[in-house]
Formats: sequence, C-alpha cells, structure tokens
Amino acid sequence: MPSSAPPRSAVVLLSGGLDSATAAAQARADGFDVVALTVRYGQRHARELEAARAVAAHLGLAEHLVVDVPLDRWGGSALTDPAVAVPTHGTAAGEVPATYVPGRNTVFIAIALSLAEARGASAVYLGINAVDYSGYPDCRPDYLEAFQRLAALSSQVGREGRAPALRAPLILDTKADIVRRALRLGVPIALTWSCYQGGETPCGVCDSCRIRDAALVEAGRGDLATGGRGPVKQRE
Repeated sequence: MPSSAPPRSAVVLLSGGLDSATAAAQARADGFDVVALTVRYGQRHARELEAARAVAAHLGLAEHLVVDVPLDRWGGSALTDPAVAVPTHGTAAGEVPATYVPGRNTVFIAIALSLAEARGASAVYLGINAVDYSGYPDCRPDYLEAFQRLAALSSQVGREGRAPALRAPLILDTKADIVRRALRLGVPIALTWSCYQGGETPCGVCDSCRIRDAALVEAGRGDLATGGRGPVKQRE
C-alpha cells in the first residue's frame, strides 16, 4: 500500500486576537499542520500572549513558538509606549491611529518567512485586514503583494521557485464577516483577546473592543461582547 503524502505545514502569526486566531483556524481547515508564531514585542500587556497560548492549545496546533523582538525600545505607538494614549473615539478619516506600530508587520512577516523556510512550510497565514477602521499601511493588499515578491527574492527557496505563499484570508472581510468565519471554523472566541488594555476583562471602550463588540452583535453573538459602546466612527 503506497505511503501517504507528508502533511503540509504552514506558519501562522498568532497574536491572540480574534483575527489571527481565525487565520490559524482557517489554515488548519485548509489542511495544514500549523506552527503558530507569537511575537513578544513589548506590547502594553501580556494578556494577548496568554490568549495566544490558550487558542493554540484549544485548536490543537502542531507547535507554538514565542519570540522576543523589543520594538518598545523606540516607542512610537500607543501599543508600546505608555506615554501615548490608547484611542477610544476612532481617528479622523484618512489618518492612521496611534495604535500603529512602525514596521511591526514587516518585522513579523520576515521572521515568519525565516521560520517557514527553516521548517519547510509552504505558506504563512496572516490575520491582517484592510477593511478595519485603522487602515494600517502594512495591512493592505498592495503591501502583501510587494512582500510576496520580496519573499521570492530573499531566500533560497524563493530563488528556487518555492517561496512560502503569504495568505491573508481575512484581508477583505468586514469584522462581522470575520466573526461569522470564526464561528464556522470553531474558533474559541471567548479565549481571544483584542483589547488594547490589559486586565482581567476587556475594557469595552477602546477602539478595538468597540469594533469587536459591534461585529459580534451584527453576527448574532452579542452574548460574547464586552458591553462596549458600539462601532467606531471615523471623525470628520
């Protein structure tokens, strides 16, 4: 009887939030053995790291690695610098909010590609989203396309035509779409952490909490919401 083909593997950047957890579940549903990669980058709190561990265990991921990249050393973001206020009322149209961390996704994806090449993984899954209110420059389709070209040029496997595919299955989903996908895939939403603040429970008032709460209500799962104050509006 012929031997079965070896399982395909994928690296997933797992922050502990709803989006990255859904991307991890999608990778598993797509038939990959998932190696989760979480980055401790000096974020304001460790609560999301705890969530990443809980999600990885719940989903039965093949492996979960945590690496340190201290981006907080140079600040520049509300997520790494306690002196910068966490936004609670959205941002003006066209502005990038204070929660943008300079170069974060560029650094993270580079590390994920290194891990993928070392482990022979054929894909890297990302929970980035271009529809969210933030409009982060490193969460947009043109950025992903450019990084895919770089992946083909920057590694041995890329030069051999085998660069890991950068997959962002949520990139054009609304937040409510992401919740619906998470429910279909069996994501443990209650274990994820999206709040910009630390604490025993989500604050319910930061922009991330309010976006998440509004999406949960829209998707019919208001029971999982924090009781926040509704969707974030762009200020004119």
